[in-house]
Order: sequence, then structure tokens, then C-alpha cells
Amino acid sequence: MNLSPPTSLNTTTSSTIGRLILMPNTLDLGYEPQALEWVLPHAVIQQAAQISHWVVENAKSTRAFLKRIHNIQALCKPLQELQIHEIPKPTKGQAQGKNHPTHGIPAEELKALLHPLMQGYDVGLLSEAGLPAIADPGSSLVALAHQWGAKVLPLSGPSSLMLALAASGLHGQAFAFVGYLPQDSETRAARIRFLEQRSRKEHETQQVIETPYRNQALFSAMLQHLSPSTKLSVACGLTLPSGWVQTQAIQQWKKTAIQFEKGLPCVFSFLA
Repeated sequence: MNLSPPTSLNTTTSSTIGRLILMPNTLDLGYEPQALEWVLPHAVIQQAAQISHWVVENAKSTRAFLKRIHNIQALCKPLQELQIHEIPKPTKGQAQGKNHPTHGIPAEELKALLHPLMQGYDVGLLSEAGLPAIADPGSSLVALAHQWGAKVLPLSGPSSLMLALAASGLHGQAFAFVGYLPQDSETRAARIRFLEQRSRKEHETQQVIETPYRNQALFSAMLQHLSPSTKLSVACGLTLPSGWVQTQAIQQWKKTAIQFEKGLPCVFSFLA
């Protein structure tokens, strides 16, 4: 699959190629917005205000984010004049395996999203929450930017995975983010037991996430299928005033009454 720049742009020198800027977002999506200065460095806010071309997970939430930026640092252009394009959803039936270079997104669509780089513009990559391309869309765009010789600039900001790990008290020198677990109860149980075995063998913390309305079901499955001595850390609503982190052995969690707040994102980390 050809992912090279358009033929007419192949003579562009690296000095004229724009940068792909990985812009962190807040973790308060769907909740009362928190002060940006609490989670984003001032230099990052300034950088966001200077970007005129964006590739994003969601255009609506991006405009809301940029309005918050503008309240602190004036945008380089009026909001309605900024170029904001959404990352397309993978085409049904397209390969989406780990070795697929575009993750199921047509190559020509990826190339079009990054075309401004070849015109010398910086392009901001933004997810709805946290760091782009980490448990979110965007890695195929980052890979393409590298292939084209563009500079990729990651900026500091909140990552729910790293914050949860740091606050868990579990092993932070060997860990794995394994994403979502299967919804089928039997398949999910087998996956939980497999990850626990790997955690025990490698002394490796395992991290999983779930759609917020399924947090209770995932938590219950972990209590049912993890060993009593395995430590489970639950981190909910990180950076929010209502956020919390608690780590206990499974046998202790079974004595703890817990009701997950509707819509509150959580990260589950466990160590056997």
C-alpha cells in the first residue's frame, strides 16, 4: 500500500515540512471543565493557540477545547477559520490487525489529513481526552509523519494510564496496557485469568479500561475471577474533583461496597 507523499510533493525538502504536534487534552470530557492550567503547562497552551490545522478524534469537542485555550491565549485565527478534520472511522471489512499499516483507514484519507505538513504547516493531533495515539486513534498518522520525514513533537499533558499507574502502588517498572476486555462473560473470564498468569510470571502490572457504563460489570468480573491475593487498583475520574484511586487485594475489595458513578472513566490495574 503506497503511503508516500503525492508525486508533486516528493521534491519538498525536510526543512519545509511542518511538524506533527501531539497535543494533550484534559480528562474532564463530559464533566464540568476544570482550569486548563491545572493539567496543561502554559507552554502547551501557547502552542495550541498557534496551530491552524488540526486532525482530531471529534471536531465538536475540539472546538470546545480551543475555546478554553482562547480564554487564556488568543488563537492564531478565529475559531471558524481553523482547519479541523476528524480521523475517519476504519472502513467496515478493512483489515485492522496490529500489522496493518493504516489500521483499517484508507491510505488516501490518511495522506489527505497530513497534506498540510507538506505545505509547511504544523498539524495538531488531538484526542477527546488525554494523550493522542495512546489508547486512542492517531498512531497511523504518527507513523505516516515519520515515513514522510516530518518531525513529530509530543507535548506534556495528562495520561490517565500513567496517572493511574503512578497512584496505584503497583509495579511501575514492568507494566502492560491491554485495552478493553471481551464483553462475553466466558471469554472475558478466560482473558482475566490469562492476564493474571502473565502478571504473576513476569511480575508485570496489567492495565485495562472499559466503556464507563460497563465499569461495574468489569469490576465484578475481576472480583470473581482474580485470585484473593491479587492486588487491584481502581482509578476513577483522574484530575476531576470527584476523582479517586484505591488499591486493595481482591479479598479486601470483596468486603468493600462500591458503586461507580455513571459516565466516570476508570482505569483498572492489577498485579498478581
